Amino acid sequence: MALSELNRRRLRNFRRNRRAFWSLVILTILFVISSFAELVANDRPIVVSYRGELYWPVMNFYPESAFGSDFNTEAIYTDPAVQCLIKSGGREACWDEPEQIIASIDNGTSDVPKAEQGWMIWPPIPYHYRTINNVGTVPSAPDADHWLGTDDTSRDVLARVIYGFRTSILFTLIVTTLASLVGITAGAIQGYFGGRTDLILQRLLEIWASTPTLYVIIILFAVLGRSFWLLVFVMILFSWPALVGVVRAEFLRARNFEYVQAARALGVSDRKIMFRHILPNAMVATMTMLPFIVTGTISTLAGLDYLGYGLPTSAPSLGELALQAKQNLPAPWLAFTAFFTFTVMLSLLVFIFEGVRDAFDPRKTFK
Repeated sequence: MALSELNRRRLRNFRRNRRAFWSLVILTILFVISSFAELVANDRPIVVSYRGELYWPVMNFYPESAFGSDFNTEAIYTDPAVQCLIKSGGREACWDEPEQIIASIDNGTSDVPKAEQGWMIWPPIPYHYRTINNVGTVPSAPDADHWLGTDDTSRDVLARVIYGFRTSILFTLIVTTLASLVGITAGAIQGYFGGRTDLILQRLLEIWASTPTLYVIIILFAVLGRSFWLLVFVMILFSWPALVGVVRAEFLRARNFEYVQAARALGVSDRKIMFRHILPNAMVATMTMLPFIVTGTISTLAGLDYLGYGLPTSAPSLGELALQAKQNLPAPWLAFTAFFTFTVMLSLLVFIFEGVRDAFDPRKTFK
C-alpha cells in the first residue's frame, strides 16, 4: 500500500531527525536481541548432536533417557554427567568419571569413535534468568563468567537484564497502544459531541481518575494472584485518562471549523468526521503526551516491582534489580546496572516519541 504524500513527508521529517532516527535504530537492535533472549542467554544448548542426530533443547523438552540415561526427567545440560553422555555417545562410565572422559574426548585421546562423539552449541551467555549458579559469596562481582556479576540469589545479572528489558518494552508497548486507543476514543467522543455527553463523561472521568491505583492493584493481586496480563489490564484501566483531556480540547476547538461544517452538510457520518478529518489534525497534541505515558508506564512497572506488587517473583524484572541494589549497597554493580539500563531505555524511548511528535507537526522542518 503506497503512502500518501503527507505520510511520506512525515517519514522524511522523522529520518532527518538524527537523534530520533538513531534512537529507533539502537532500540530496535536491543529489542531484537532481547526478543531472541533464549538464544542469547540460556542454560540449555541451542543445538545438541548425539549419535548423529540433532536436538534443539532451547525449543523442546528432552529427558535424560534420550541421551543414554535411565532417568525420564528433563536433562540438566550443565551437569558434567549429561555433557559426558552427549559427547561420548551414552557411555555408562560417564556416571563415574565424567570430567576425565570429557577431557579425553576434547584432547583426542579417547577411544570413542568419531561417529559416536557428540557436541553442543551454547548461547553466548550460558545462564537463564532463573539459573542459580553457586559461586560462593553472593552477590558476586563481575568476572569472565558473569559479565555484570550475580545478584543475592546467585543469578546472572546480565541474563536478567536481557529478559527484563524485553518484558519492560513489551509491557510498555502493549499498555501504551491500548490505553492510547481508549483515551483517544473517549476524548474524541467528549469533544465532538459536547453538551450533555461531554458533561456526563467528564464527571465519570474525574471519579475514575481519583481512584487509588495502587490500592486496586494490591486488592486484585491478593485475590487473583500476580500475573503479567492482569497487570497489563489494570495499567490500561488507569492509563487511558491521560490522553482524554488533550484530545477533548482539540476536538472541542476543531468541531466548529468550516471543513467540519462542510462535511456535515454533505452528509458525512460522525465517525468519519471524527477519525478521518479531525483526529489527524489533533495528532500533534496527542503525540506530545506519548513520551510521558511511555516513561510513566515503565516507571510504574519498575515501582510496583520494587514494592513487591508488580510481576510475579519468578519473572525477570528491572524493578526487582533496583530493589536488590538497595538491599545490597556493598555491591555497587547492581545499582550501576539498574541505573544505566533505565537511563538508556527511557532516553531512547523519549527521543523516538519526540521525533514522532515533531514529524506530525507541520511547523517542524529538518535539514
